[in-house]
Amino acid sequence: MNGADIMVKCLEAEGVKDIFGYPGVAIAPFFNSVLDSDINSILVRTEQSAAHAASGYTRGFNTELPGVCAVTSGPGATNLITGIATAYADSIPLVCITGQVNSELLGSDVFQEADITGACESFVKYSYLIKDVDDIPRVFKEAFYVASSGRKGPVLIDVPIDIQQASVKSFKYPDSVEMRTYKPTVKGNMVQMKKVIKELEKCKRPIICAGGGVLLSKGKFELLTFAEKHGIPVVTTMMGLGVIPTEHKLCYGMVGNNGKLYANKAMNDADLIIMAGARVADRAVSQPDLITKNKVMVHIDVDPCEIGKNAGPTIPLVGDIRSIFDDLNTMEYENDYSEWIGTLNEYKINYVRKRNPNPDYVDPAAFIRMLSGEMKKDAIYIADVGQNQIWSCDNVCIKEGKFMTTGGMGTMGYSIPAAIGCKKRRPERQVVAVCGDGAFQMSMCELATARQHGIPVKIVVLTNGYLGMVREYQHFTYQDKYSVVDLSGNPDLEKLSSAYDIGYIRVNNMKEAEKAIKKFLKDDENCIMEVIIDPMDIVK
Repeated sequence: MNGADIMVKCLEAEGVKDIFGYPGVAIAPFFNSVLDSDINSILVRTEQSAAHAASGYTRGFNTELPGVCAVTSGPGATNLITGIATAYADSIPLVCITGQVNSELLGSDVFQEADITGACESFVKYSYLIKDVDDIPRVFKEAFYVASSGRKGPVLIDVPIDIQQASVKSFKYPDSVEMRTYKPTVKGNMVQMKKVIKELEKCKRPIICAGGGVLLSKGKFELLTFAEKHGIPVVTTMMGLGVIPTEHKLCYGMVGNNGKLYANKAMNDADLIIMAGARVADRAVSQPDLITKNKVMVHIDVDPCEIGKNAGPTIPLVGDIRSIFDDLNTMEYENDYSEWIGTLNEYKINYVRKRNPNPDYVDPAAFIRMLSGEMKKDAIYIADVGQNQIWSCDNVCIKEGKFMTTGGMGTMGYSIPAAIGCKKRRPERQVVAVCGDGAFQMSMCELATARQHGIPVKIVVLTNGYLGMVREYQHFTYQDKYSVVDLSGNPDLEKLSSAYDIGYIRVNNMKEAEKAIKKFLKDDENCIMEVIIDPMDIVK
């Protein structure tokens, strides 16, 4: 056996079935060893997509098993950086493997050498440069544990080619991990939880703000059980969409700059806020000081560094969301919030943005409501970045399925490779990627990946001929003085679909929408649905 064989055996021991990657000489020994295993290698068309696909793979099913991607050294590794940073910003567990030049050549600027561990230092949870072949089993065991425990995130393993080729006499995978400096807190402090219950007994207008951490901890059932048991309303951040079904009686929408007006009003008027698995970041809470003024702020997060970083909590509570709400559900208290619920229901009626859609085009807001309403109840909706993301967040109907997007980094081109990864892991689910014509062109090369590997995904392209979100910003900020946002060189998507042997549907106006959506969703084949929207439409 050699080091590459050991790497593969480590992945097999972790239950890895699929790897997304792009080969090169520096990672060739590893991919050669993969051929002799039951692990499936999926060739993406650009390295960034390997990380996005691995992200969709792990988010689509079980965030305790990190998605895996592997690329070569130099430009292969540096192309992967954006995908790693995207996962880090949203706390998505990944194990990213990069090939590297020979150990003795490190630091000498040889062909395709890049200091990838140094370059990624600020946006990986941890990174390894393996210098001894005997360290491979320990490093891989630690990497999977670190990526999937505590606050989840990507871990990078850089393996020089000579380490992959080095001989090994025997292999033993560790049974456990012992890292003295890494011991994440999972169980919540009982004293702090009792303080939360006491405050809930006294307050009149509580609200739970659920973030992406709830989904990462697989704690949405426990949170929803607590909310329903006590009649506490729930709002979400963008990354928390899907914690509570959209039509649930206690759901009051997404907060933030582009959230529901009534959701933001509810946050402002609450006298107690439970921030669960949310960072209190600027897009969700533009003025953190205001949401803590004259109210009790409970901040629950598995990462103690996030608590108090952007807003000072009254009651800090460190631990895993699922574990904490499981404990809170055992604690009894009585209070009646029905008057507050009545007030919030009035907000839903009175605080609504009015739209004036152009009847000559498809109204994207109405279209997304119609599309998601027709999707299967356990479907997975993946939004890209731009106006399509905001329209999606504001109008998508989530039942028992999932909503996925890139929130922290806001990486255009995420949705298609993420949908491919998600569909690969969940072939029984309906998976739909929604993107703008700008984002589509950032990853349209992955249509070949979907075709080659028989991974059927549905892709909606909202076409307006602009980088819509930036055009909208320039509309308000520079009074319609537009710069570098014109996409008039767009490809003909009907011809492009034909070139990739993928179905194509075009929707020109709302009269055509319902019939087109039913046709789009009727089977499980690859299909692109191009939706023509008003170039001058704005989100707000």
